[in-house]
Formats: sequence, structure tokens, C-alpha cells
Amino acid sequence: MIGRRLLAEGLGTAILVATVVGSGIMAEQLAGGNQAIALLGNTIPTGAILVVLISILGPVSGAHLNPAVTLVLAARGATPWRGVTPYIVAQCAGGIAGTMIDRDDGTQRRGPMAR
Repeated sequence: MIGRRLLAEGLGTAILVATVVGSGIMAEQLAGGNQAIALLGNTIPTGAILVVLISILGPVSGAHLNPAVTLVLAARGATPWRGVTPYIVAQCAGGIAGTMIDRDDGTQRRGPMAR
């Protein structure tokens, strides 16, 4: 059962980070220098994916998706301390994976805006 929870945390964190990074890249490229539009283009997808991830993964793992949330829940007694380290490892691994998904080194153009 712990393996399923850790997989949910890692996958959920990867999806969340990929969405945040990807929507940030997209917003910056499409906003034409308008900071307000760029911020909006990043926050709406982030909020939407959080609702989806919490709805789907909440029943499986609690959908902490963030080491700070895990630590606060443990400090409040809502999560046992023995599960904190595995959760944080899964979340960090998921965060790294999510970032790597959106890694853009500028050598290739992808998507509908590619030239």
C-alpha cells in the first residue's frame, strides 16, 4: 500500500511541476511582454491541475504534492513521521522528473509555435 501512495505522490508532483514549468514557458512566449497576461497564463493551468490532482490522488495518497505540506501535516499529527522521508523522496524525484519533461535548452522548437 505504501508503494501505491509513493507512486501517486511522485507522479502527482511530476505532473504538477511539468504543468507549472510548461505553462510558465508557454505564457512567457505568448504574452508578448505583458506580465499580467503571462502571470494569468501560468496561474490558471496551475490551479486547474491542482484541482484535478487533489481530486484524483487525494484518496490514494493525500495529495500532499509538496514536502512543506508533508512536514506541516506531520507536525500537526495528521501524517505519521515515519512516512515523511519516503514521501519527500518521492516528491523530490517527481519534481525533478517534471522539470526534465519541460526542459528546454533552445536547440529544438516544438509545438504549434515552432518555426
